[in-house]
Amino acid sequence: MLRRGISTLKSSWTVVRGWRLHARVHTHSGERGQIPVVLIHGLLISSRYMVPTAQRLAAHYSVYALDLPGFGKSEGPQRVLTIAELADAVVAWMDVMQLPRAILLGNSLGCQVLINLAARYPRRVERLILTGPTVDPAARTVIQQASRLLFDFVLEKPSLLYHLVIDAYAAGIRRTWQTFQYALYETSERQLCSIPAPTLVIRGARDLIATQQWVEEMVRLLPDSQLQVIPKGPHCVNYSTPKALVALVQTFLRTPLYTR
Repeated sequence: MLRRGISTLKSSWTVVRGWRLHARVHTHSGERGQIPVVLIHGLLISSRYMVPTAQRLAAHYSVYALDLPGFGKSEGPQRVLTIAELADAVVAWMDVMQLPRAILLGNSLGCQVLINLAARYPRRVERLILTGPTVDPAARTVIQQASRLLFDFVLEKPSLLYHLVIDAYAAGIRRTWQTFQYALYETSERQLCSIPAPTLVIRGARDLIATQQWVEEMVRLLPDSQLQVIPKGPHCVNYSTPKALVALVQTFLRTPLYTR
């Protein structure tokens, strides 16, 4: 039995561009005009680790946590998709799901996908929420990113490793490695100034991957944005500190839009 304020999610399968894509979904019937929340996962993993956050948000909003093509339970092409192509796939999936506009929430590499999407498809984004956004331009090498990721594991909830192993196996070494390469050289910082959507940037205070200096620079570049830091939070705040994350998200969504 789920605790109060925690809603169940159900698997949804949709054919998009010939791929059978999987999402974890909770919808509220009879609430016309409500903007849904779409959650996009990071590298090495799937929507599986978005569940703690999605379940809490689902008590208030219709929620869709998507497995990107080739990750989790979703099918994908043999060819590994670039960050821009992953963003295109999210939009194509939204079209099939009849979601003309959404609140988009991403973690880590998911933030890169959503930044690309928000810059090129601004009309599809109601608001943007970036948690632990990558890649920090000051650490754009394999060794720097891998070492930061390794140290971050010590700070995450131990059970995250279980989900990581399952999803990394499902994606495979080639897809994981090539997507990592695409992420390293995706200069998201160049796209930030062209995003009109009100944006909330969130990092955990102990996040070794998305540094304070980097997220402050992001907020400086984004036209309409604010920054929040979760005390003692690691990189995957959506999994390790979901209650604190959802509290910040709800405040952001319920209050008037931030204006510089």
